[in-house]
Amino acid sequence: MKTLFNSLLVLAVLSFQVSLAEINPETPITESDVVVTIDLTSVDNDRVPVTVNPGKFQQDNVTYRLPKVVQGTYSISDFGKYVEEFKAIDYSGKELEFTKTDTNSWLIPNGAQLDYITYYVNDTFDVETTSGGNIPFSPAGTNIEDDNYVLNLHGFIGYFDSLKNGSYSLDITAPAEFVRTSALQTTGTKENKEFNTVTTSYYAARYFDITDNPMMYGNLSVEEIELDGIRVVLSVYSPNGLHSASSLKEAMTTMMQAQKEYLGDIDSTPRYDIYLYLSEGTPDSPTGFGALEHHTSTVMVMPEGMPGQALAKSMVDIVSHEFFHIVSPLSIHSEDVHYFDYNEPTFSKHLWLYEGVTEYFAHHFQVYEGLISEQEFYANMMSKIQTSLQLNDSMSFTEMSENILMEPYASQYYNVYMKGALIGMCIDILMREESNGQRGILSLMKELSNRYGKNKPFEDDKLFDEISELTYPSVRQFLDTHVAGSTPIDYSLIFDKVGLEFVNDRIETNYILNNGTPIVDGDAERAVVFFSELALENSFWADQGVQPGDIIREVNGETVTLATAEGIFQKVYSWTPGMEISVILERDGEEIAIETVTTQPYTQGTSLQVKPNQTEAQIALRKAWLKG
Repeated sequence: MKTLFNSLLVLAVLSFQVSLAEINPETPITESDVVVTIDLTSVDNDRVPVTVNPGKFQQDNVTYRLPKVVQGTYSISDFGKYVEEFKAIDYSGKELEFTKTDTNSWLIPNGAQLDYITYYVNDTFDVETTSGGNIPFSPAGTNIEDDNYVLNLHGFIGYFDSLKNGSYSLDITAPAEFVRTSALQTTGTKENKEFNTVTTSYYAARYFDITDNPMMYGNLSVEEIELDGIRVVLSVYSPNGLHSASSLKEAMTTMMQAQKEYLGDIDSTPRYDIYLYLSEGTPDSPTGFGALEHHTSTVMVMPEGMPGQALAKSMVDIVSHEFFHIVSPLSIHSEDVHYFDYNEPTFSKHLWLYEGVTEYFAHHFQVYEGLISEQEFYANMMSKIQTSLQLNDSMSFTEMSENILMEPYASQYYNVYMKGALIGMCIDILMREESNGQRGILSLMKELSNRYGKNKPFEDDKLFDEISELTYPSVRQFLDTHVAGSTPIDYSLIFDKVGLEFVNDRIETNYILNNGTPIVDGDAERAVVFFSELALENSFWADQGVQPGDIIREVNGETVTLATAEGIFQKVYSWTPGMEISVILERDGEEIAIETVTTQPYTQGTSLQVKPNQTEAQIALRKAWLKG
């Protein structure tokens, strides 16, 4: 079952009233090129009305588009298919003719007569499990509910081709009791006491700022974390009140303070927003768990049923990854990123840099700052090696990145978080070796950030040359051979430099994965989920007498189906020893009940261990790598 298998692969990675944004009175807001209104108090059949006024066009043949692809997703979303009842209105109030030229584009031939356009927008969360075609990844999607609105604005607001770089004014009307949180610059609020509504006005310098500043409205809990020079705003929607911003604040504070220490003077944003939507697991709830980065914020979707400690741990892993994106692509990015085309995008060759190195930082900073042990860090890297080997280990990373929307490359995207992170690790160790421990990949990223920055992109084909100037021949050879080239990495040679080796051993695992591989599978014809042969290699389930082929009917009272499996197994992934659990299986038509207390599961596998006979040079290099 491909959907379930991919979701469980993601699980391996997871082991990730507030003041309105301040108005600077000294910053003048001129009349905007495009004026947009969104009315959350006039929802019709789960649709939000949107009006867009572009001002006066001088030409005919005006095209309006919603994004086909948004930055950070590397997949087709087709937000235009959620638009209904599109109308183009002239200055006398009459409807103009238009042609929908593709899923996301509307051509208005008499553009000089256009006054404004209006349409309704459906949300994406409700149709994730029922709609075919390209469905936006949940954190890139939209939600329209009575008490919550996830406003990834690229799902509501488009752009006119000729005004893509024009400024936007945005008015959002919502019930007065709603909590509103957004980092987009506010220019004012207007209260309507008769209808108990508040209209908040925002300003965006260009369309990119519309897509790069998500919002959340509704019944939210919000906390602020003050770091040295960075204001972090955490906004949480928990439909059943199982979690809150205050319950997660301590874990986020500890993590982000450590990140701040790790980054040092590379900070590039005064504010960072974290938006967490917790899915309650109903049939119309979102199931694309994870996060989508923006330059100075992240939107997360996670299961509400996760225990608090497990949710906090997942958020540490995921948000740390997203926060490190303030280094790349915010400060270091190519022209493809800087001049992104939402309708016909081209992609950089360097996903290993944007996503891979970022993922490496998300794990490395934790051992560097003492949040996890060295052995935990080794286990994380070992898990990435094992998962990456299940994918195409001989595919050129630069070729994959440049063609990521097409097969056979699209199905390998997950490897940017696995092998991409390992590429970052290898470069880090090589640089430490060449510099006697004084420089690593974080040093390189700082130097690249100083050379470029958020307003100056690099040329895609010249990045390796730039890195060669700043590093060593061994790094260039590695990039040519293992990143641009198709030669698999011999990790044993890299780990030998720091006195580590692979050891076959009995290792800890969890309740749903063995060495990064799911121990359950699915049968679409029978519409069931069952234990695979790998369950026998998991000590916990083997001790419970589980057999390959056992159909999983219930877990802790929840019925397991192909539709519900992802959310349920997210919870199983977060189980810890000492929990009372109940599982109902079916074997040869008979029901088998398992009621027990969880114990630590083990499996046979390969672990990464310190060599028994290591040299002083290996010890010194390992210390420099892990602790600086």
